[in-house]
Amino acid sequence: MFSRKRITSALIGLIVLVVGGWLIKDVVADPGGSGGSPGAGSGLSVVELSTLPPEADKTWRLIESGGPYPHPGKDGSVFGNRERILPARDQGYYREYTVPTPGLSHRGARRLVTGAADELYYTGDHYESFVVVNPDR
Repeated sequence: MFSRKRITSALIGLIVLVVGGWLIKDVVADPGGSGGSPGAGSGLSVVELSTLPPEADKTWRLIESGGPYPHPGKDGSVFGNRERILPARDQGYYREYTVPTPGLSHRGARRLVTGAADELYYTGDHYESFVVVNPDR
């Protein structure tokens, strides 16, 4: 028959495998600790929408409701990703929206960019840098 020592060792090994697999699954599924935000796998930092300027939240609400947008013809237009900071995708995958800057009479530099797979990105410097946005606040 099996000795108690062998059975105990086998049970401990099984527990270690189950716990190890569970931990590895979490790391592989969410490497950035982003809470599962679409776009988190891009390598960009992930921020909460609530940490961005309040105008970004207003723009996000407009995007969710389908407009109307303050800059028709510009807001909702294709973002070409010419800077290649966002993950490479086919033309038309990304759309851009103006995040107004108080005091400016023009569009300014701030944008939200959406991806077809529900990604949300923010740039405050006209495409020089981006962060992934978790819109769950």
